[in-house]
Amino acid sequence: MRVLVAGGAGYIGSVVTAGLLAAGHEVTVLDDLSTGHADAVPSGATLAAVSLHDSAPVLADVRPEAVLHFAAKSLVGVSQQRPHEYWDTNVGGSLALLEAMRAADCRRIVFSSTAATYGEPESVPIREDAPTRPTNTYGASKLAVDHMLTSYAVAHGFAAVSLRYFNVAGAAYGLGERHATETHLIPIALEVAAGKREALTIYGEDYPTPDGTCIRDYVHVEDLADAHLLALSAPAEGEHRIYNLGNGTGFSVQEVVDAAREVTGHPVPVVVGARRAGDPAQLVASSDLIRSDLGWAPRHTDLAGIVRDAWDVARTRA
Repeated sequence: MRVLVAGGAGYIGSVVTAGLLAAGHEVTVLDDLSTGHADAVPSGATLAAVSLHDSAPVLADVRPEAVLHFAAKSLVGVSQQRPHEYWDTNVGGSLALLEAMRAADCRRIVFSSTAATYGEPESVPIREDAPTRPTNTYGASKLAVDHMLTSYAVAHGFAAVSLRYFNVAGAAYGLGERHATETHLIPIALEVAAGKREALTIYGEDYPTPDGTCIRDYVHVEDLADAHLLALSAPAEGEHRIYNLGNGTGFSVQEVVDAAREVTGHPVPVVVGARRAGDPAQLVASSDLIRSDLGWAPRHTDLAGIVRDAWDVARTRA
């Protein structure tokens, strides 16, 4: 299948691209390289270094049979400070991509959404029928694209899947996280272990959890790639499916710190800070629906193993 991966030079997109190539697909990566890296695009894929807004000529030339869409701005704090950038890229850019798909007669898409569309949940694990009340512009912009996909499925016969998840971690195909502004817990813990940071800040240790720190959902990036490949052929024309992806239980901040110490063999000093406003005690997504519909289940559920994969790639890159 000819597949276009928007955002395929980023962390998740590059791993999914490698998975597509391994499965025998013909892949074109569309990425403006504003946060992605050209050297992360796996050998065998073609790179078109353009933005979502300028995607029409690329799709007209490639004529893909399906699109996987990862291209987005994703820093929650920045989305509150510069919301115009998030509406322009995440929503306006996605609209341009969908119109380019329509012009190229490509109507199959898997969208990398986010569990941030749910906001602060009423109960966990979070199911797909939970209310969507995003608490930041990033989550709101992703939810807007989810709504857009529903309308394109109805009006234009698109076959669409949105995959919602929280934290992606680990590494696969020699590809791991590499962000100019790092906000994710596991890579920050590994940077502390490597001596690149002095300490890691834990925001609150008095939550109603077993060890007092927040519990979050972590999905291995290779499991995430598997889900995207399964989702490619799942929907019928005119159908928009939404699936959550999660590990089922979640891990606490303290458990992540302990795993980083165990895997690296280095101390990971921590500083305990105040709680951050709007930080729920526990965020875990239910994967029951995609398990029953598509047979997906995470294979990499051991926290130490997830951290070890990330550490191995980080050391190789260093």
